Amino acid sequence: MSIRTNYNHTLYASYTGYITQAVVNTFIPLLFLTFQSTYQIPLDKITLLVTVNFAIQLTVDLLSAKFVDKIGYRICIVAAHLFAATGLIGLSILPDCFPDPFAGLLTSVCLYAIGGGLIEVLISPIVEACPTERKAAAMSLLHSFYCWGCVLVILLSTLFFSLAGIQNWRILSLLWAALPLFNALYFTQVPIASLEESHETIPLGKLLSQKVFWVLALLMICAGASELAMSQWASAFAESGLHVSKAVGDLAGPCLFAVLMGISRVLYAKWSERINLSHAMFFCGLLCICSYLLASFSPLPILSLVGCGVCGFSVGILWPGTFSLAAVKCPGGGTAMFALLALAGDIGCSIGPTLVGLVSGSASGGLHTGLLFAVLFPSLLLIGIFLMRRVKNK
Repeated sequence: MSIRTNYNHTLYASYTGYITQAVVNTFIPLLFLTFQSTYQIPLDKITLLVTVNFAIQLTVDLLSAKFVDKIGYRICIVAAHLFAATGLIGLSILPDCFPDPFAGLLTSVCLYAIGGGLIEVLISPIVEACPTERKAAAMSLLHSFYCWGCVLVILLSTLFFSLAGIQNWRILSLLWAALPLFNALYFTQVPIASLEESHETIPLGKLLSQKVFWVLALLMICAGASELAMSQWASAFAESGLHVSKAVGDLAGPCLFAVLMGISRVLYAKWSERINLSHAMFFCGLLCICSYLLASFSPLPILSLVGCGVCGFSVGILWPGTFSLAAVKCPGGGTAMFALLALAGDIGCSIGPTLVGLVSGSASGGLHTGLLFAVLFPSLLLIGIFLMRRVKNK
């Protein structure tokens, strides 16, 4: 079967798209302390890189609800990967070209954040529109590739730093840029359907008038915040808060987080027909609270690292699970629904790590206190799941 008519290639390109998303969101946090020491940038200012990344992604989410259907999925997804590649290339060059290195870092983040925002908006509806069975399982498996991408970024980056030295991180940024360049070419060849071909689209005004949509948006905010508050700070937390080496911190912090998050999504993909999604998400919300408390209060570094890992497992199904609930609760929501939910998720992705950084910078307990504050997000998620059971699609 030709690549142009085989939807398996669409799935493979989509999986690679989420690995690209993992590079966009995971690579820079591994370098937070390197930026701090190399460019003398304070930690609270470095936090702005995360904030700007997700602020731009959520802006793209909002705007894409209007322009994606007009321009077309293929042009947008190819452009997304080209923006991601340009940002990663710029990351290796621009900080040394600007009088203020932070301005160069920020410019690069802005470029790849545009790509990341488009990828987040487009990949899920592209997969949802593929002629496949067990949509919830397919969605969970898709999102597991974000986790495996995070693991790949952390392991290969750690190996590179061990062999070539952390001072050569600019070379690694160029190497990572090859991935979105390849996938941009791949997406020019694969078949792409649209959700509008499968369902009658709900007008945007009607979608926004449904109470269930706003509960779904709350779940997405909390899912994004619960995930990123831990994952974006896990490396720095392990290094500065638990006083372990960078290699150990990266492997036992964000890498363990990503591995267990991926396992969670694969397990749900396998057993989705036997598990009530709302019940599973409620249990995972409780487990997430416990993981943050363990990471914050444990007197032993090893238990705090276990808390980081358990957090990854607990948040695994929250983001794709909310997308799956939305597809059932609001059939016909189309690209606009996925774009607005991605917007809500990116608001959470921006708020979570930003508040952790701000609280950590102003509190005597440092990152321990910041991560304790993040318990707020899974707690609100539990309230959202409770409300989901009581609202109707009207």
